[in-house]
Amino acid sequence: MADTVAPAVAEPAHPGSTRRERTGWYFYDWANSAFQTTVITVFLGPFLTTVTELAAGCELGADSCDGVVHPLGIRVAAGSFYPYLISLSVFLTVFVLPVVGAIADRSAHKKRLLALAAFTGAAATIGFAFVTGDRYLLGGALFLVANISFGAAVVVYNSFLPQLGGPDDRDAISSRGWAIGYLGGGLLLALNLVAVTLLSEEGNHQRTLDLARWSIVSAGVWWAAFTLLPLRWLREHPTAAALHAGGNVLTDGFRQLGRTLREIKAYPLTLFFLLAFLVFNDGIQTVITLASQYGTEELRLEQSTLIVTILLVQFLAFGGALALGALARRIGAWKTVLLSLVLWTGVIIAAFRLPAEAPLPFMILGGCIGLVLGGSQALSRSLFSQLIPSGKEGEYYGFYEISDKGTSWLGPLAFGLVFQLTSSYRVGLVSLLIFFVVGFALLAAVPIRRAIIAAGNTPPRVL
Repeated sequence: MADTVAPAVAEPAHPGSTRRERTGWYFYDWANSAFQTTVITVFLGPFLTTVTELAAGCELGADSCDGVVHPLGIRVAAGSFYPYLISLSVFLTVFVLPVVGAIADRSAHKKRLLALAAFTGAAATIGFAFVTGDRYLLGGALFLVANISFGAAVVVYNSFLPQLGGPDDRDAISSRGWAIGYLGGGLLLALNLVAVTLLSEEGNHQRTLDLARWSIVSAGVWWAAFTLLPLRWLREHPTAAALHAGGNVLTDGFRQLGRTLREIKAYPLTLFFLLAFLVFNDGIQTVITLASQYGTEELRLEQSTLIVTILLVQFLAFGGALALGALARRIGAWKTVLLSLVLWTGVIIAAFRLPAEAPLPFMILGGCIGLVLGGSQALSRSLFSQLIPSGKEGEYYGFYEISDKGTSWLGPLAFGLVFQLTSSYRVGLVSLLIFFVVGFALLAAVPIRRAIIAAGNTPPRVL
């Protein structure tokens, strides 16, 4: 079948890529979205918080817990452990991901790097099978390994994007990848929903905890299994630096990163866009990551309600990603992302006003999130690809990934601090408004066309 079909579903063509290769790229989103959806968005927050509360001496199934734990001798409220852990993982990625990106740019074997990072993360996720009882420290350590590996794999994965399509094609390619990812993540979540519904026992909190743990493990298995498809179908597109690289790729990567950090001031507009993205996407990722904890601890919703809501988000996000991608073709990706940030601000305000023990309003709000979630992230990714100097995709996506898929820093830190001071998840949620307001202002101030030209790239027809 030819690459060009009906306009509504047209597959972008590019001289350096094939449909099979682009399909392989899409399927890594299908593979790793299971971790993002089943682990980060739904199960891990409530699961690890419950395990931490057990370690703090709380009763399993208690309505509230004011207990504390002392990881490494530091006094931490049990409800704040998971948000703090997220912040720690992102702090560590600040040092890891840019180096991974620099190595990817210097390597002629990026698929091997993708495999190493993906399978390490999947193995750590499967390791949650051993997080039983009050082993919150083991759970925290496995999460750190899994989340950092997840980010490292996405850095390598994103660096393939400029090789798959020209400036006018990347919004569609990126949106299609996000959309396929939402289908994959949603499918596994649906299977877990069936398992939780059929196997749960009313009043048996230990059974609920066990089901959450095995759902997390299933995401690791899914991640590892479907990563085999992109590893088979993607092709290597080594840069000139990779083809002429000599010596040790790891040490060369560190040296190249040092040169990039010294030279990055030559692209101030790219840096300004990156700053805007890190701010507003930190808010988006915090909402995604802590939504289930907010639903269980503040709104007192059942786990099955959360799963149904996130499942709704997944499938609506599939359509939302494609719809915002289509809107971007008309008004440009930059304006579309700005519009999505206005909608995100409305989501936060509405979430603050949600009544407790009311599943329907929570589900309606989840549907609204789904419509803007995929498009805002997919278009940010493709827009950033236009601002990267040629041959340095991995390095720049290393910085970008510091606040992408499941990794956020300031948001969870602010949320955790506010909760520790106020014991209110609602007040913690309101603190996230600043990320969307400031992020919007920063992004609106970026002269996108001039930034793309300054990076040495050709702007798309519509911005």
